[in-house]
Amino acid sequence: MAEALMKYDEAIANFDPVLGLEVHVELGTNTKMFCGCSTVFGAEPNTQVCPVCLGLPGALPALNRIGVESAIRIGLALNCEIATWCRFARKNYFYPDMPKNFQTSQYDEPIAFEGYLDVDIDTDEGPKTFRVPIERAHMEEDTGKNLHMGGATGRIHGADYSLVDYNRAGIPLIEIVTKPVEGTGKYAPEVAKAYVSALREILRGLGVSDVKMEQGSLRCDVNLSLRETPESKLGTRSETKNVNSLRSVERAVRYEVMRHAARLTAGERIVQETRHWHEDTGISTSGRSKEDAEDYRYFPEPDLMPIAPSREWVEELRANLPENPAVRRTRLTAAWNISDLEMQNLMNAGVLELVEAAVSAGMNPDAARKWYTGELARVANERGVEVEELGVTHVELSRIEALISEGALNDKLARQVLDGLIAGEGDVDSIVAGRGLAVVSDDGPLIEAIDAALAADPAVVETIKSGKLAAAGSVVGAVMKATRGQADAARVRELLFERLGVSE
Repeated sequence: MAEALMKYDEAIANFDPVLGLEVHVELGTNTKMFCGCSTVFGAEPNTQVCPVCLGLPGALPALNRIGVESAIRIGLALNCEIATWCRFARKNYFYPDMPKNFQTSQYDEPIAFEGYLDVDIDTDEGPKTFRVPIERAHMEEDTGKNLHMGGATGRIHGADYSLVDYNRAGIPLIEIVTKPVEGTGKYAPEVAKAYVSALREILRGLGVSDVKMEQGSLRCDVNLSLRETPESKLGTRSETKNVNSLRSVERAVRYEVMRHAARLTAGERIVQETRHWHEDTGISTSGRSKEDAEDYRYFPEPDLMPIAPSREWVEELRANLPENPAVRRTRLTAAWNISDLEMQNLMNAGVLELVEAAVSAGMNPDAARKWYTGELARVANERGVEVEELGVTHVELSRIEALISEGALNDKLARQVLDGLIAGEGDVDSIVAGRGLAVVSDDGPLIEAIDAALAADPAVVETIKSGKLAAAGSVVGAVMKATRGQADAARVRELLFERLGVSE
């Protein structure tokens, strides 16, 4: 049964929203957090498991150093303090997807704490920066995956039976938890989306995760509460779990604002609970009551030593952090002489790094953008893969561009060369030779093709001579067809006018 909602503008006029965002990031390590099992996505169920990640008696964990390093780098990139000493804890709960009946996590001693991330959004008053305070970034392990079979929705309600795949159990996770985000007003949904987007960009730049929300590499839990005024105490929050797209983060915040406002206005209380987000309908539904920390009965993990990162190691990692994404975007926008919208298009297409690598190798920025956001993006979209998975390097694109500049290829032929590269037919020059794609540069065959086209349409001669030069397009088209697209259209036009004694 659908819950009552208040119109968003009315809800904002009567209440002050407060956000809390918890982002779970699967690290891109080769092995799990406490054992040597593979983390490759998509393997057959329960083929990447061992006694440790299955929680078998007597199996002891061993900490993944790269996981700790990644956690420190994330903390530094988010302006956090890094603990001089911290340790793991056991978070006890009893779900089928947690084989040990506890999750190895961090509780009151996180690896990183007291940070922030500034995000920019467009407001009615112009661009504005909101600071999102970060309470902590801590290490933990992921759970397995429940598969509910036989139902229509994939959820436990209505399913005939459930299966559990433990391949994901033990994969390294970093949970990044904000403090209450106040002062966003009506822009709360946009701030939430901008924060997750900026966080994802930072994590991708660090190279610690592929941050693919559709595969669960990055998952966001949206906490939302309302209060009557910014001076009032915080209201009761709801937590919408595992929101898996930027668009859904924004929609989930907006929906919960309208739901909370309707309940509070009707004199009903807000239940502290977790809620499921439904991407198809854009609503949340009740899941279960939300536990407090004491319900998990945390206690220090006895099988793992405390972690005490040296200050030298931390400072070495700090010194080698990549450029801040926002600073980098500003620098590249100016260097490439493009607009903010064009830069946003590169980011939306996920090809900024590829374009930057191509330009660094000497390729013209406009040409690189054209290839990566045009033909390569189109082919990748048709195949349902990422652009980099097509296997076309910027060196090969640079060679294609060089041949275009030399007049040896035109755009149509260049696209055919690209098809050959994707098909694995060899390098650029061998594909040009093998497919016979070089532009016809000898005037002799072009003049023959022009004469043939004029003979087939004698009337076009007088039309062009009378000053209607646009009619030349039909002749150029006929020549291009006769030469299988291998003529230089500009040269064909020049030769045609010379042939007819016409000046442009």
